[in-house]
Amino acid sequence: MKRINFIILLSLVSLLSTAKNFLDKKSILKSMQLVADWELSNFEEKVKIGSVYENSHAYWAWTNGSMYIGMFEWAKLSNDNKYFHFLKAIGKKEDFKPGPNLYHADDICVSQLYLELFARYKDSSMVKPTLDRMNFVIANRSYSNLDYSLKEGNEKRWSWCDALFMAPAAYARASRITGDPRYVNFMDQEFKVTYDTLYDHTQSLFFRDIRYKTQKEANGEKIFWGRGNGWVIGGLCMIIDNLPENHPTRSMYIKLYQQMIEKIAGLQDKNGFWHSSLLDPQSYPMPETSSSGFFTYGLAWGINNGFLSDKKYKPIAIKAWQALNSAVHLDGKLGWVQPIGADPKSVTKDMTDVYGVGAFLMAGCQIYNLK
Repeated sequence: MKRINFIILLSLVSLLSTAKNFLDKKSILKSMQLVADWELSNFEEKVKIGSVYENSHAYWAWTNGSMYIGMFEWAKLSNDNKYFHFLKAIGKKEDFKPGPNLYHADDICVSQLYLELFARYKDSSMVKPTLDRMNFVIANRSYSNLDYSLKEGNEKRWSWCDALFMAPAAYARASRITGDPRYVNFMDQEFKVTYDTLYDHTQSLFFRDIRYKTQKEANGEKIFWGRGNGWVIGGLCMIIDNLPENHPTRSMYIKLYQQMIEKIAGLQDKNGFWHSSLLDPQSYPMPETSSSGFFTYGLAWGINNGFLSDKKYKPIAIKAWQALNSAVHLDGKLGWVQPIGADPKSVTKDMTDVYGVGAFLMAGCQIYNLK
């Protein structure tokens, strides 16, 4: 019996040591570098393959746009010019232009990179195409229906919850960088329309789009997509970051963020992950790292900025970061990333994608700064 107890004690010590190692500053940096470098090594192949599928991985695509945000944060944290050179090269390849669709939220996501590069390097050529695009959209704004089932016009408004990551923070960044309030005023108005259309007050979660408001999971629960709500959480953090502290709508975004994160924190599984379906994990028992990455980012960001209780939420964030690290292959490939989609789907450990890497790097930067 004494031998068994001793073995159990050794196992617990080992587990605690492993957890501590994941949170060691050097270990966090090493983990992020491994994932970032794997991404850089495999990036061009993804762009080439992605071009076959409606440009889903073109340099300007939303998929890569979200990865660039994480890579930019990692570049700042690591202070390694290799990553800045990569990101500047992307902008130059596209002449710093957003995607081709004038109104589509996905096509302005890449502008978040351009805006931050401009803020860093003060080269107006990096931001002019973005501001031209935004000025056109504001001057010729759409009032189309947010019914995502319509074949025409649904992409002209933020009619799906993912859009709340892609576009609003771009407008908030533009307002912060230029000092022009038109951009954030437009963002506030459009965000409110999407919020009124897709937010479920009883669950404190967003439907992916209007089609899912009447659908149910196998267990009878409403369908709330993990990554869809991850997009919203990530977007809210960036919006709040880019609004002045005295801005009249900032408190609204903070309140929404806190409502959502409280709900989301309670949905973490025993291993530290979240699933592709937030309310029916039994149907999708495998981990999902793109949603988990955004939620980890949101949790750690909230603690670092004083919006969340350290005592209550820090253990959840730490557990989530440990879980994310367990999904990293030995070569740096991040597994368990649900492919492009709009609703919960099964995932395997070998599935990866750029937006999952972006979320991982965003999360790591915030975890690194936890006190």
